[in-house]
Amino acid sequence: MPRSILAETAIHPAIRTHIAEHEAGIVHEVQAAVAANAVVVIGMAANPFPKKACKALDSAGIPYRYLQYGSYLSGWRSRNALKMWTGWPTFPMVFVKGTLVGGATDLQALIDSGEIKALLGRA
Repeated sequence: MPRSILAETAIHPAIRTHIAEHEAGIVHEVQAAVAANAVVVIGMAANPFPKKACKALDSAGIPYRYLQYGSYLSGWRSRNALKMWTGWPTFPMVFVKGTLVGGATDLQALIDSGEIKALLGRA
């Protein structure tokens, strides 16, 4: 089932650029990291779940790139741009070979099932 996204034609032309450029820097930074690394974890300070994701990857011996953006009280506007881009509502956001696989619990399930090896081409 495709996720619902507002069609470009339903956005007034006068504000399309504003929407496209809103916090674009953080999105471009994450896109570049996802393109350059097999596994990327996007997190924020003081949130235990990004730490759980990193610990799970460390335990599995899987290298990754970690990007941290702000904390609960700072950087939320920038992080909101990532949520709008991905559609994923929480942190961490974990990407494997360019695919968003979810958060810490979803990552752990992929590790436990061995599916992460297939995703990484190590099966």
